[in-house]
Amino acid sequence: MTPGKATILEPPSAVPPAPTPAAETCSRSLLSVTALSLNDVSAILSLATQLEAEEPVARATRLARRRIALLFYESSTRTRTSFELAAKGLGADTALISSQSSSIEKGESLKDTGITLRALGAECIILRHLSSGAPYLLAQATGLPVLNAGDGMHEHPSQALLDLRTILRALGRPEDAPGETLLNGITVSITGDILHSRVARSNALLLPRLGAQVILCGPPALLPEVARELGPGIAIERDFDRALKQSQIVMMLRIQKERLAGVHIDLDEYTTRYQLHRERLRAGAPQAVVMHPGPMIRGLEITSEVADGPQSVIAEQVRHGVPIRMALIQRALEPAAGPRKVRAQAGAKKRGGAA
Repeated sequence: MTPGKATILEPPSAVPPAPTPAAETCSRSLLSVTALSLNDVSAILSLATQLEAEEPVARATRLARRRIALLFYESSTRTRTSFELAAKGLGADTALISSQSSSIEKGESLKDTGITLRALGAECIILRHLSSGAPYLLAQATGLPVLNAGDGMHEHPSQALLDLRTILRALGRPEDAPGETLLNGITVSITGDILHSRVARSNALLLPRLGAQVILCGPPALLPEVARELGPGIAIERDFDRALKQSQIVMMLRIQKERLAGVHIDLDEYTTRYQLHRERLRAGAPQAVVMHPGPMIRGLEITSEVADGPQSVIAEQVRHGVPIRMALIQRALEPAAGPRKVRAQAGAKKRGGAA
């Protein structure tokens, strides 16, 4: 696969398989939602709830002094900050590396940057990269657990997990036992720039496995017909009002202007046909839950009165990001704690003491 070329239009088989772990911890990477079983999803949601409820001082001892690198080649507010707060909430030390303030700016490759971070003591790398498939390459090169914080137009698995938690909380459905029927009877419409959205792809790959129907909605320039081949439980609807009338969950996406080279969109026409405003929401989905992964462009895909209205759980999505990402970090580093403790105990016994 050529980096940067994967989009929501590609089936999961187009993505390279997870590399064979060079170390035990690598098996705890999260590169794609397709690598998670429903038991994995259940365990992550349960751990997030446990960590959220834990007393902060006690929680901060879980990964005390463990080293986590946040490697961000693209700008980010929500994802980067919530991963950083999650790591620090577990007691870990973090180092933020951006492409504008490191050797990346001088042309250093992703592989060499990863090897450098490993040599400096990083035990886990959280990666956001402009090229689809970059997390697979980094995991293979370093043997470290890698958490995909968004790779090109491919996936954003932690966002899909926090979106799932938000949906379950909003619907009052159990989080501790996700199964194939958990979201039966629920239709989630995702509207906007589907073509370039890694969030749309991850949600479309995850939610139908739990029984949800996913409607992708947008103009042909932002949603080619081939998108329906992503998998079962996915439909395409060009008429936003028809999509709304079928939906219990309404997720809006921004138009990613930075990725629109060669794509012509009439923004006035787009706003008329696809903007979620109060009158349209009242007419089509008066009880629906409104979501948006951010960043929002108020006045384009969504109005402020809807984004800040009683049906919106947009702020809740952001809040759920911290416990979900705490769970992913704990999951990534937990396997190393066992052998380390065993070695410490063995050393203590040799010295005639106790660990």
